[in-house]
Amino acid sequence: MNTFPSIEEIHEILDEIALEIPGEFFRELNEGIVLLPEFKVHKKSKENAPLYILGEYHRSITGRHIKIYYGSFKKVYDNRNIDFIRKRLKETLLHEFTHHLESLAGESDLEKKDMSDLQRYLRRWQ
Repeated sequence: MNTFPSIEEIHEILDEIALEIPGEFFRELNEGIVLLPEFKVHKKSKENAPLYILGEYHRSITGRHIKIYYGSFKKVYDNRNIDFIRKRLKETLLHEFTHHLESLAGESDLEKKDMSDLQRYLRRWQ
């Protein structure tokens, strides 16, 4: 059985992944990447099939940042090996960077795809 990595280990992995991302992707991401200890459940999540939020992109009057939820990763991937967790962290971080880059370009294609995915989840668990 695998032991889920500590929040410090996940932080190190995120730092390694961030170093692989081109510097220009960080333009205007003035509040950076934030790793939070808690888990987050989508507000439309169904009790019998929780929809955990792994990451979020936020922009506000103070700036832009990406949140990664350690607790959500632990809930969803608790029995997975470190290579699998690393892959999912990278996918999640790149997904949120795509939101960031689309926001800078005035685009919303990924937002639309996320909404479509949410609608599919809701239909499945009605």
